[in-house]
Amino acid sequence: MKKNKVLIVANWKMNPDTYAKADKLFQESVKIARQAKKTELVLCIPYPWLTDFSHKKNQAVSFGGQDASINQSGPLTGEVSPKMLTGSGVGYVILGHSERRALGETDELISQKVLASLQSGLKVILCIGEGFRDDHGEYLMFLRNQIVNSLKKVQKKYLKKLIIAYEPVWAIGKSEAEAMKPADLHETSIFIKKILAEIYGQELGIQVTILYGGSVSPDNAKDLISLGEVQGLLVGHISLNSKKFGELLKNIDSI
Repeated sequence: MKKNKVLIVANWKMNPDTYAKADKLFQESVKIARQAKKTELVLCIPYPWLTDFSHKKNQAVSFGGQDASINQSGPLTGEVSPKMLTGSGVGYVILGHSERRALGETDELISQKVLASLQSGLKVILCIGEGFRDDHGEYLMFLRNQIVNSLKKVQKKYLKKLIIAYEPVWAIGKSEAEAMKPADLHETSIFIKKILAEIYGQELGIQVTILYGGSVSPDNAKDLISLGEVQGLLVGHISLNSKKFGELLKNIDSI
């Protein structure tokens, strides 16, 4: 992540369904990125299209995978290794997304993926987030356990390449009104950095980049960053709509 830039990660998920649509969206996203002054844009594109675009080495955007194997090579049908990504001009990877966790990925498996990807040179976007919030604060222990368990064996030397994406599951894919309030996000961001400081020390812990994801829109993006005290956003369906995505980046530029 470039210094003083807001990091925007566009997660296209399993979209679009044709190369022609993907290429059109890619070109529109590059145009948007070139107009933005305060953001660094990472496009996490489905694997069938990703490496074709990343080989074009477009300097306006960076590229990310949506998952990676714990292994660098081997007889593993259907898997994509971290080394394959770095060798294709991909610099980032999303790991531990709630949609992957819903398929059965455990903290233990995610921790292995995180370590393998960091060791290969990728910048890891580690997703964490609770399914619901309770009045007794038990969700904080859930978040603590996710962070600690997902970073097992990750040494201090890799922290510069670690990004935490906080995505409360209860806010994903909902309306803007159901997104997390900036004040609550600020408190959670402080809590996340507190846990990182406990693991890695105060100086290193507070330097880790924190992103927010969950019903992000052009209207709330600015407040989520400036009042929520995060360093960027993980954006889902809005990143598939070039007009709204352009508005989102324009609003962030006004911070």
